[in-house]
Amino acid sequence: MKDAVDRLTPLGLMVLTLLRVDDMHPYEMMRLMRIRHDDRLVTITNGTMYHTVARLEKSGLIVEVGVDRDGNRPERTTYSVTDAGVAVALDWVRRELVGIDTPAQFRIALAESHNLDRDEVRDRLGIRHTALTAYESALTEGYTKGRAKGVPLQYLVEVERDLALVRADLTWSEALIARLADDDIPWGTDTAPTDRYLAQREAARA
Repeated sequence: MKDAVDRLTPLGLMVLTLLRVDDMHPYEMMRLMRIRHDDRLVTITNGTMYHTVARLEKSGLIVEVGVDRDGNRPERTTYSVTDAGVAVALDWVRRELVGIDTPAQFRIALAESHNLDRDEVRDRLGIRHTALTAYESALTEGYTKGRAKGVPLQYLVEVERDLALVRADLTWSEALIARLADDDIPWGTDTAPTDRYLAQREAARA
């Protein structure tokens, strides 16, 4: 299982979480991702999508469930996620949700964190918050010592920026952890599809 998680790419993760909602063919997945602006997070091209789908099928994380032809359009193969695929996707999100040194993966894990129970998300964000706090302390100490020793600012501007980003991240994560304690906030894959999501799916099928 660990090897499968290690081999899973960000695009593969997003394919698995899409198929957890409903069976789809690759073209629909691409259209839906673009409608939802998921291309902010991952690069989506015909080549990368079909290569990713082929790899996921070969690994047993998705399976073919049907082939359809609509008019003069090419045949489209529909896929479903397997239990193994769901497990790998959730483990990937769990792993990346605590990371502080892989920001691109963390953004994707955060975007897909609703696939985990809210309590687990709070716990994992808490672990990350603790790591961020330690990192902020180390940065602050290093910056303070550098300035005290007369290190010119031009050599510390990157550290200043890093400190600003870490402190903003700490403020944001603390607030999100607190908000997730409110059970009145909808969370999880069991919530009813929104009208917006249903409209996006309809547009992706067009």
